[in-house]
Order: sequence, then structure tokens, then C-alpha cells
Amino acid sequence: MKAKTVLPAVAMTAVSMVLTLAVVMMWLGTAVPWPVALVVGLGIDGGWLATLAYERRLAAQGDHNRVVTAVGWSFGVLAAGVLVAHALTADHSPGAWLAVAWLPIAAKALWLVHSLWERTALTPLALDAIRGIQQEARDEAAVARARLRAEAATEETRLTAVTEAGARVARVQAETAQTLAGAWSTLESARKGEETGRALTSVTTPVTPGVTPRWELPVWGPSEQVPALESAAPALSDDALDVLVDEIRHSQTPPLSYREMAARFRAAGHSASEVRLRAAWKRVA
Repeated sequence: MKAKTVLPAVAMTAVSMVLTLAVVMMWLGTAVPWPVALVVGLGIDGGWLATLAYERRLAAQGDHNRVVTAVGWSFGVLAAGVLVAHALTADHSPGAWLAVAWLPIAAKALWLVHSLWERTALTPLALDAIRGIQQEARDEAAVARARLRAEAATEETRLTAVTEAGARVARVQAETAQTLAGAWSTLESARKGEETGRALTSVTTPVTPGVTPRWELPVWGPSEQVPALESAAPALSDDALDVLVDEIRHSQTPPLSYREMAARFRAAGHSASEVRLRAAWKRVA
């Protein structure tokens, strides 16, 4: 994995150094002796290579020096400037020389990419742990999506069944109301008929002489609550109610549920509101 970033950087560095030395030799060789041009070219490449080597040493130690980095980029810019100046003053193919003038900057950029890769590189164990965490998260998300889809389908089925049942109940209620309305109309017609009135009078007169009762239809509507009988069981206190609920609950093993206890409580003739009975159940249970 390391070779994927370091090999392109090394190749680009070698090409840019050779190109810089060649350009300096061709460009300055006509103005100064060739040994001087060679020294200038080697100086540029040597400074570039020295700062690069020092940067790599610091990177291997986990350190970084901005001054060294700035000097290295200065040598890279200087080499690129030499190539650009030669391309602008060249008599033959200036465009081709200008096209390769970016190689020193590209080499520095590749070394920068390689250093960033080294700073963020992880061991295979860490990478396996990260992949395991990501896979676990994907599995949990897939399970959650499947659960939500299943719950949505179940809820849709339930709502459909409830809607259909409600529609059937509404139809039955409508038919029942229509039947009751017809029966009510029949009873009203019978009550208002003259022959029916005389027939009822003839039937009731022998039973209760001197009385002509009026046959009224039964009331169909809200009715008043019937008052409790005076003989009803007296209201129990909270303590007495708790004792009674506890006795009924533990009358068999295992203890009775609330529904069974309430049924036996009512069957025994005791009286208590549902709220008080539930409160007593919570206190003893």
C-alpha cells in the first residue's frame, strides 16, 4: 500500500531533477562555462533533494518543521521558475518546454500526498475493527428497516380489518334502525287506530271496571338512573375493603387475578365502585 504513493513521488522527483539539470546545462551553458552550469544545476537539485530527505526524516520521527518545508518548496519553485524562464526564452518548441515546467511542483505535491497518507495510515487490525463496526451498523440498520416495514404491514392489515368490521357494524346498525323505525311506525299506527282503541278498551274494562287506560308507547331514549335500594350493602372503609380484597385474592393458590377477584367480590354481595376496588387491589397486590 505504501508503494502506491511513494513510487509515483520518487519517479516524478527523478524526472524533475534530470529535467532541471538538463535545462540549466542547455540554458546557462551558452553564457557561462559548462562546469559552472553543472554546479548551478546540481545545486538546485541538491538543495531540493537535501530538504526532501530531511523532511522525510522528520516525518519518520513523527515530527514536522515548517522552515524545512518552506525551504523545500522554495527549491521546487526555483526549479519550476528555471524551466518556465527557459521555455519563454527558447527558440524552438517553447510550448513543449512550458508544458513540463510544472514537474518540480508536481513532485513536491506527490510527496505531500505521501506524507498525508502516512499520517492517516492505520494498521490492518484497526482497519478490520473499523470494517466490523461498519458492518455491524449496516446490519442493525437493515434489521431496523425490516422491523419497521413489518410493523407497517401489520398495522395496515389491522386497520383494514378494523375498517371492514366497522363498516359491517355500521351496516347492521343501519338495518336495525330501519327495522326499529318500521316497527315503531306500525305500533304508532296501531295505537292511533279507532278499532284498536276499542279493542283495547274492551279487553281492559273487565279487568279494571270503570277504567279506560290509555295505551302509551314505551319510551325510547335516555332514562333516569334508578336509585340504589335501601337494602344495599353499606359502603366499606378503605381498610375493610383492603382486607376483603386480600382474602378473596388469596382464597386459592395461585392468587386470583383482578377480574376473578372482582367477580367473586360482586357475587358475594359486596358493594364498591370500580375506582375504589382497583385502588384496593393495587394496595394489597
